Amino acid sequence: MSPIRPDPSHRPGGSTHLPTVSAGAAGPGPSGTISLSIVVPARNEAEALPTLLNEIAQAFRPLVERSPDDGHRLEGFEVVLVDDASTDETPEVLTQLSVRYPELRSIRMAWNVGQSAAIVAGFREARGAYVATLDADLQNDPGDLARFWDLLPGFDAVLGWRRKREDVWTKRQISRWANRVRNAVLGQSIRDTGCSVRIFPRAVALRLPMFQGSHRFFGPLLLREGCAIRQEPVGHRPRPHGQSHYSLRNRSIRVIVDLFGVAWLMRRPVRFEVASTSTVSSQPSQHAAPSQANLARQEA
Repeated sequence: MSPIRPDPSHRPGGSTHLPTVSAGAAGPGPSGTISLSIVVPARNEAEALPTLLNEIAQAFRPLVERSPDDGHRLEGFEVVLVDDASTDETPEVLTQLSVRYPELRSIRMAWNVGQSAAIVAGFREARGAYVATLDADLQNDPGDLARFWDLLPGFDAVLGWRRKREDVWTKRQISRWANRVRNAVLGQSIRDTGCSVRIFPRAVALRLPMFQGSHRFFGPLLLREGCAIRQEPVGHRPRPHGQSHYSLRNRSIRVIVDLFGVAWLMRRPVRFEVASTSTVSSQPSQHAAPSQANLARQEA
């Protein structure tokens, strides 16, 4: 599969191997390292969290335990669950789950900040060389994300697209037209920017322009950074608990406004290449400013 990189002036191209993971990072991996941080924003999803953590553990623990000959090995992973000021039993449930799942790290926001800000908070707290995102409502299958890990070599990012949406008709239609309009305006071919199943380098995640609603534009913003992107189909399941936090107002009108801002950002990237650097000497300069003692002697 050829990578999506519409702007050939971006450097570098697709990665051929993973970024180096800091050897001193703490984590559940056998060598004490973390390769991947799975960031999960959650608001009032207490009922779904036990199943979600169990599915993530079942999908990713085998990747840590397998031998290098069996595939793209995962040195270690963590689940950064960002509690977006939930008003249900989410804090208590997370405390209980942390005993069973040592990979779990929870962050509680001081007030409800929304999905984009919660994801940004998770990116900043993440310790992995790569970050991934999942929804907490169980509509995403963590097994798809684990499959993406094996598809990463040769690419900078893997983005999912929902082959069959298990949502109401109106939501599916809005999403379909939003993707068509977005691609037409931005001149891209990303199939499903609303799909939360994605994985890309943390270093790139921290460079992305962030704003309320930016999580719907991660694909275009990754292209803006010059990333080689692979798109893969993923499953989509009916929501078993709770209610959706989205409506026609915050899925369509706001997205249209954001789209014009992203179109502006896409046309004004900052590109540069450093030709060389010089090493600054640690020795004091002969022309350094005189000390207070010298000044006193000169005045005397």
